[in-house]
Amino acid sequence: MAVLGIDTSNYTTSVALFSDDGSYISKRRLLPVKPGERGLRQSDAVFHHTKAYGELLGELFLEAPGEKITAVGASLTPTTEKGSYMPCFLVGESFAKGLSFANNIPFYGFSHQQGHIAAALLSANKTELLDERFIAFHVSGGTTDAVLCEKKGDSLISVTPLSSSNDLKAGQAVDRIGVKMGLSFPCGKELEKLALNSAREYKNKIKLYDGFCSLSGLENKCEKMLSAGETHEDTAKFLLSYIADTLSKMTEELLKKYGDLPVIFAGGVMSNSIIRAVLQSRFNVFFASPELSSDNAVGTAFLTSLEGFK
Repeated sequence: MAVLGIDTSNYTTSVALFSDDGSYISKRRLLPVKPGERGLRQSDAVFHHTKAYGELLGELFLEAPGEKITAVGASLTPTTEKGSYMPCFLVGESFAKGLSFANNIPFYGFSHQQGHIAAALLSANKTELLDERFIAFHVSGGTTDAVLCEKKGDSLISVTPLSSSNDLKAGQAVDRIGVKMGLSFPCGKELEKLALNSAREYKNKIKLYDGFCSLSGLENKCEKMLSAGETHEDTAKFLLSYIADTLSKMTEELLKKYGDLPVIFAGGVMSNSIIRAVLQSRFNVFFASPELSSDNAVGTAFLTSLEGFK
């Protein structure tokens, strides 16, 4: 017996089965982005999701033949904030609801961010935090958010925004500078490889604005470094160290304000070993595994299992 989770984010089609014994199978596919470009239009993302999810489901059920699906869940919106919306999530939602009606099984909807947080808790072996208050960072191409999480009413993860970036997001900075270097989008893994070959150490002064960060200056600084002939390795190291120091400053301020709450980091940027090492050296914090840091449907499937296996 298992539940099915579907997530159709801006750059990845993801499906996952979560069984009643706690095991899961995950399949995902990055959407194709042309060389030199920094993303996809929503209409293109919808097209590629529609093409990919059927193939991925076929691969998924080849590994679990005859598995009985008792519930289905999908990511409906980027976050739970009012007005949060992206058309690409309609692909997964529509299919999941159709499957629910056709098979007379329950449908559960979550936000993409809730799925990321759940996947982080699962892979860090910290699912007990679902019964507590904790702070979660969601750091990706579309977010540099810190949120307060707690169980409230019917919501497994009630999310209250605490802090974010006033402008550029961390993943956007990584991809914009990476593309300028000629790297393939998304640029995180290749940029990390470059940075690991730099011996430079940077001391960054980070300023927050009422708890919110600003990263637009980081992009400008990296562009100036490249124009001045700085190596790709040193520029990548500076960029990642600046993001790490920014997240560190945000964490420090939030712990001062909200007390010694558990802190967990999720999102694709948090798979970066340089950023993780900085935060681990300064705080007692937890991380999603690298595999479940980037977009996935495991978190959505896990949340669906908590609802469907009651």
